[in-house]
Amino acid sequence: MSAVELKPITEKNWREALTLAVDPSQQAFVANVMPVAAIALAKAYIRPSGKTVEPYGVYHQGAMVGFFNFHYTPNTYDDFWLFHFFIDKRFQRRGFRAAAVVRLIQHIQRHHPACGRLRLTVHPRNEAAQRFYQKVGFSDDGVLMFGEPIYSLVIPPTHVRFDTDEPAP
Repeated sequence: MSAVELKPITEKNWREALTLAVDPSQQAFVANVMPVAAIALAKAYIRPSGKTVEPYGVYHQGAMVGFFNFHYTPNTYDDFWLFHFFIDKRFQRRGFRAAAVVRLIQHIQRHHPACGRLRLTVHPRNEAAQRFYQKVGFSDDGVLMFGEPIYSLVIPPTHVRFDTDEPAP
């Protein structure tokens, strides 16, 4: 798995996020707006449904290779969502997507220990994403939101020392 780092989108790197793109054949699966990060960054400001929205860049060796929004309602168990997650077309098929999911789970365990479930929606025609999410542990909830199936992942309690990312003794 490729090593990645998650960094919040700030005034220093938001323009870099706007340069990321998926292949045109994947665009409808991520957002109907180009660049994808534009709508995601707007949601961080607007806060749909009163949720906290945190945009992140996925970095590898100092370069932003992907992007996602993490939406949540503080002090809840299962109102945590992953939206607009994508890896830039130049960096796909290198393991960054799976590595970013692992890093996000570690982030949740460290900063949101009450979270027991992460959810996301998948475009119904995006079979590759559906297979990927199932492979990394998400399951289809059998529920649709705006015509897209909801997938969820149970977040296990952490037994990892966060300063090293190694199992605690």
